[in-house]
Parts: sequence; C-alpha cells; structure tokens
Amino acid sequence: MSRLNRRNFLQKTTLFTAGTLLATRSRSAGYPAAAGEYMGGYAAPKIANIRAAFIGVGARGGQHVTNFAKLPGTEVVAISDLYEDNVAKWREMAGSLGQESQHQDIEGYFGGENEWKRMLEEQRPDVVFIATNWAAHAPMATAAMEAGAHAFVEVPIALTIEEMWSVIDTSERTQKHCMMLENVNYSRDELLFLNLVRQGMIGEVLHAEAAYIHDLRGQMEEVDRGTGSWRTEHYAKRDGNLYPTHGLGPVAQYMNLARGEDNFRRLTSFSTPSRGRSLYAKKNYPADHRWNQLEFKGGDLNTSLIKTELGRTVMVQWDETSPRPYTRHNLIQGTLGALAGFPTRVALEGGVPGATEDHHRWAQGEQLQALYEQYDHPLYKRLNETAKGSGHGGMDGIMMVRIVECLQQGLPLDQNVYEGCYWSAVAPLSEASVAADGMPQDFPDFTRGRWRETEPLGVVE
Repeated sequence: MSRLNRRNFLQKTTLFTAGTLLATRSRSAGYPAAAGEYMGGYAAPKIANIRAAFIGVGARGGQHVTNFAKLPGTEVVAISDLYEDNVAKWREMAGSLGQESQHQDIEGYFGGENEWKRMLEEQRPDVVFIATNWAAHAPMATAAMEAGAHAFVEVPIALTIEEMWSVIDTSERTQKHCMMLENVNYSRDELLFLNLVRQGMIGEVLHAEAAYIHDLRGQMEEVDRGTGSWRTEHYAKRDGNLYPTHGLGPVAQYMNLARGEDNFRRLTSFSTPSRGRSLYAKKNYPADHRWNQLEFKGGDLNTSLIKTELGRTVMVQWDETSPRPYTRHNLIQGTLGALAGFPTRVALEGGVPGATEDHHRWAQGEQLQALYEQYDHPLYKRLNETAKGSGHGGMDGIMMVRIVECLQQGLPLDQNVYEGCYWSAVAPLSEASVAADGMPQDFPDFTRGRWRETEPLGVVE
C-alpha cells in the first residue's frame, strides 16, 4: 500500500471509528437499565386544564401560542423570549383568544439568556413548548421535564446522539412526555397515505423516499436576529443531512419503524460539493460581510440511505440551498403499488379505480378525488375546518388539537420520544458517515430493545 493510500485509509478508518463512537451505548455493548418506565405507549395522567409556557416566539413559537390558546381547557401562563417585543406581541395575542378570562395575567420573561429557567421555576407549567435555535432544544426539553412539565420541542429534538440519550433518560425517569413537533405527519396527504398503507392498498411495504428540498438562502438576510442569524452557521460548519425529519417522520410511521414491526438499523451518507451558499454570499453581500468570512463546508445536497432491521430501505435527501421548487418527496413503495408526493400521485397494480387501468401510469390531480373521498384520514375529516388558517395548510392546527386532546383524555401521544430521537439522529449519523467517506453508521437502539412492544400508530379516529 502506498504511503498516500495508507494515509487515506488510516484517516478514513479513524473517522469511521470516531463516528461510530458518536453513537455511544452501541448495540454490541448493550445498554444500561432504563431510569424509569418505557415511554413507547405511555399515557400520562389526564390534565383537564392545561397550563402552558412557551420558550421562543420569534418564528414558529408564536404560531404555537395561537394554535394552543384557541382551544378549550387551555391556559397560557407565561411566554419567554430574548426580545421584549416578541413577548409583548404574543402575550397580547394570546390574551385575545379563547373564552373570556381564559388567558389572563400572562407573565413575560425576556432579555437574559436564562430567563426561561426562571420562568420554569416560578410558573411550574404543565407543558412547555420550545421553538428556539437548534442547540437549545435538548437542554431546554430536559430542564422542562425536570421542572415537572411535558416538553414539546421543535425540529430537531436534539443535535447529538448523547443529547438524545439525555432527553430519553430524563423522559423515562420523570415520566414526562417529550414530543418533537413534527407537524408534517398531520398534513392531509401524509395522513391519507398512512390510511392507505394501513388499509393494505399497497401491500407489503418495502421502500420509502423522503426529502426536505427547500431553498432557504433568503434567510441569510437575517444577520443579527432571526432564523438565518444562527442557522447559517450550521451550513458553514456541518456536512450532512441537517434537517431530515419533515420527510422522514411520515414514512417512518407508514413503515412502523420503532413500532413493533421494524426499526432503524444503519445509515450511509454522501454530500455534494459545497457551492451555493458561498456563491450567494459573494453575489449579495460585500466582501467584508459576516457571511463572506465563513467557509461553507456543508454540501449543497445530501443523500442518505437507511437500512432497517427487516432489510427495507429509506432514501432521505436534504437541500436548503439549490434553486429548485419545494418538495418533501414522500414516496412509499409496496408490493402492490406506490404512493408519492409533490405532486400527489398513486399507482396500484391493476390500476386506480376510475382513474388508471394499470400501474404504468400515475393517477393524480382530479383523478384522485374519489380516493380522497373514500380514504381521507378521519383526523383530517374531523379537524380540517377547525385547523384552517393555523399554518402550513392546517397541519399545525391538527397537531395541536391532537396534543391537547391526548393530554386531556390521558391518551398516548401520536409521536413518542424515541421516534423524535430516531428521526433526528439522521443528522449526526449522516455527518459521521460523510466524514468517513460513506462508511455505514449504526443507529443506537434508543428503546433498549423495547420497540417491539410499541404498537404501530393506528388510524386515529
């Protein structure tokens, strides 16, 4: 082996070993005993009137305040944000919603990095909604659970595998839910596909494809405040799939991953060269601008391939840089047909009744009207009118209604803490794989082998 090749080999081997160690508590090493009760199908005690606090109301958090405050049996008790104007805006908004006196005397916490901690200590809410920068998600979620609250945290649930274990351990020990707010699972078409899969329309599920393709270069305008002010730094410093869950969450539930039937096994990942962000910065900002001082290391597009315990496959793509229309892709392939998104399409062996004669052509557009009428998910049928105007085509509102009714009725949530960690784990595992030239990375078994006990998500009425 030449000196150069040997050096490359050793470098890749070292990177692979380091990437594997990132997962910690590997499958072969076994797992320590759980700190408390398994949370896979956990149903918390009923909460008739849910007292909620909100951390971060700049972009997503304000929508959560509105969607929560509209519902009966809810009370907004406190709002925390770095900026006083954000707190003032959403305190006023929440106070105008719901029944008279439902959301009064809402406390505001702002200005300091740790004001949210003071809020948790003083208010002791039943639930906490977290919509801050990614790095704060896991610390805030664990602190909320330690303070006696159920935690509902924006995407992703955490940034590192070790943080994910901390979230799980805290949830099990405190017996508090920690749900990642994956709203796409409540979109009309994703709910339709879940229903069609559960009805056996596409037979045995073999493969899925998921993506988050969304040109967000415009966020770089937010230099000192807002999403772009911190998210741009991630694009510069990290190389992998940084935002996998919007595409992956729905297909993982179609496939019953981490729920009784199958589970995540390993991942391999590759990124394209990094071009788009640097070009955008040079075109739109002066040479001495903050963004032109960054070396953007993250590839413009990442493709990761997941292998499951049963040998099924999931392709996950991510690109927030390229000039390309938005898509989540959302494809599920079975032995009897396929369902796909953007645009919504259905192909079934023998054809889609009233639309196509065989599986060689997609049924789409107006051809799917009868399919929607027969197989629209019951949740969508029940909540669509209520959720209109709630954000992202109604999916945000349906998600919030489900959270509130599950807590009020003492039901298991539609998404458990382990799912949030599995879906989010694609980011650090893909980074390790890319750094090791595509070397496979094993998923930790966040359930410690108990995913087999978890019931698949049914078609909730």
